[in-house]
Amino acid sequence: MTETQSWTTDEVVRLAGVSSRTLRHYDQVGLLRPADTGPGGRRIYRRAELLRLQHVLVLRELGLGLPDIAAVLDGASETAALRAHHARLRSEIARLRRLARTVARSIEEREGGDAMSTEEMFAAFRNDPYAAEARERWGPEAVAVQEEIVTWDRDVTTEVGSEMAAVHRRLAALMAAGEPVDAPQVQQAVAAHHAWVSRFWTPGREAYTGLGRLYVDDARFTATIDGYAEGLSVYLRDAIAIHAQQLPE
Repeated sequence: MTETQSWTTDEVVRLAGVSSRTLRHYDQVGLLRPADTGPGGRRIYRRAELLRLQHVLVLRELGLGLPDIAAVLDGASETAALRAHHARLRSEIARLRRLARTVARSIEEREGGDAMSTEEMFAAFRNDPYAAEARERWGPEAVAVQEEIVTWDRDVTTEVGSEMAAVHRRLAALMAAGEPVDAPQVQQAVAAHHAWVSRFWTPGREAYTGLGRLYVDDARFTATIDGYAEGLSVYLRDAIAIHAQQLPE
């Protein structure tokens, strides 16, 4: 696909699943101008317009009205805006996963399974102040990724979940063996943890140290990590603090 490649209105309608009437309206309100006009007034779109249309549709799916969409597109870097909305979507995915897990546990209990603790009953509905602080310090994407990690870590049937579970089991075994957090084997395991996290978000020194603190300060993360071994969240926090010193600022 090249920058000079072009698409007609009919082709854009087929690609994006919008109507030609919608495209005309977007043109009329200044939201999406065609790149050119062909014979007979036919609208011509190029790659830049397709990318802008994609952004418009993302914002529309997030519930924004056309005036608000125009303000977002015209008032800031589109890439920065997309990053913010991506983080919002990831947070929403994590929230829905937590709700789904709560419902699944409720069904399990009603069908004769283990009873939920009172913490489990309402964990999906609590707003955590530590997560809010982390959003302010490291941005919404960082916390959104970590919220996803919590759900993945609990689902060891997925590839990403099984990888993180293996890291936590390794650290739990080292802790049980009495290895100090600065031991080479422990730091190797933490390096694997950092590499895993970096598949989704690459934290520097301060952010990675803060992530370790979040594992202890945020009850959701603590419950997940300490599920492998009591006190593992503190052990991991302290090991991360050492490993983070070799990371860039």
